[in-house]
Amino acid sequence: MSKRISLLLPTRGRRKLVYRFLESVLTTAAHPEEIEVVICVDDDDVDSHNIVFPGLALKQIVVPRQNMGAYNDICLEQASGDISIAVNDDMIVRTHGWDDKIRSMDAEYPDGIYLAYGNDLFKGRKLCTFPIMSRRMTDLMFAAYPRIYRGAFIDVHLMDIFKRLSKMGFERFIYLEDVVFEHVHYRVDASVLDKTYTERPRFGDDRVFIGLIEQRAAEALRLANAISSPGVGPLAEKAPTYKPVPLGLLSAPWTILRCFGLDVGLPFAWRLRLLVWMVARFYYSVLKSPSHSEGNRRLES
Repeated sequence: MSKRISLLLPTRGRRKLVYRFLESVLTTAAHPEEIEVVICVDDDDVDSHNIVFPGLALKQIVVPRQNMGAYNDICLEQASGDISIAVNDDMIVRTHGWDDKIRSMDAEYPDGIYLAYGNDLFKGRKLCTFPIMSRRMTDLMFAAYPRIYRGAFIDVHLMDIFKRLSKMGFERFIYLEDVVFEHVHYRVDASVLDKTYTERPRFGDDRVFIGLIEQRAAEALRLANAISSPGVGPLAEKAPTYKPVPLGLLSAPWTILRCFGLDVGLPFAWRLRLLVWMVARFYYSVLKSPSHSEGNRRLES
């Protein structure tokens, strides 16, 4: 039998986009009967309740407002598929037979340890915007989607785990260029910018990403153990405790250097990329902060 695929879909205030997405799934899937869409909506977003779409199995969950990490984790908990894909309501599936392509990829890894992603026509190879994972692997992990993430860095968090696996000699990071999951992002089309985008803090998860370094290292060891010792099962250790990381105007570069630049568990190119990117994000966020803008206004007056 074909493996069942669960699409994890948090949404808020975008009922029309949800139907556009579902239509694209139905019209392009080779086996729509083997696809499940788990939709998570807020209890105060009444317009997104009671979504019905014949042709696809839908499971809708209504919860109090959450972080994006929590939405994805809630969807994953409710999913029944052998393979899960974290999707967005601003995504359009463009590839016919995409589900069979994903099943073929999955069959190449009998142990289920991989992180795959399609071509979003925006970030492309650079970022696993819509991560594809097996159920066996997400069950092995401490948290495929840490609930503490508010909206950003979930994809980078997963990539970091698999960069660590790569450093250990296990290449399980897979880009499916011919599986097109178009991401209709506001940076591609400014007309789609809406309240759902603008309410999300752009830099709210930078410190969270830094603070979860030890958890990502532990996740990589856990998965490496599953690859090299099949049948042993998950390790018994608890997830390392999240540690908030303070960043000051002067201390930020050195803190980020210590956390990423000196992390020998990561490939050098990835370390360098994170170091430069995170330092740049920190100072850009300072420049964009309301307190900085207010200070400039006072100086100018």
